[in-house]
Amino acid sequence: MKLPVVSGGDVVKALSKIGFNVVKIKGSHVKLKKGNIIVIVPLHRELSKSTLLSILRQAGITKQQLTELLRDP
Repeated sequence: MKLPVVSGGDVVKALSKIGFNVVKIKGSHVKLKKGNIIVIVPLHRELSKSTLLSILRQAGITKQQLTELLRDP
């Protein structure tokens, strides 16, 4: 499956849908937390593939799950 091109803000919204909460915003980075999982998302207009893959790995979700979260209103 191909990775979607997304902004940091879109990723924050998607992760919020599955229970991640914004803990801190420092500069252009958002720190999200769900239980003992912490994810840092840069608020860039377009995230690089490697950055997006790192965020997915940290959050414990797949490309497919992210795509579904981005589609849901």
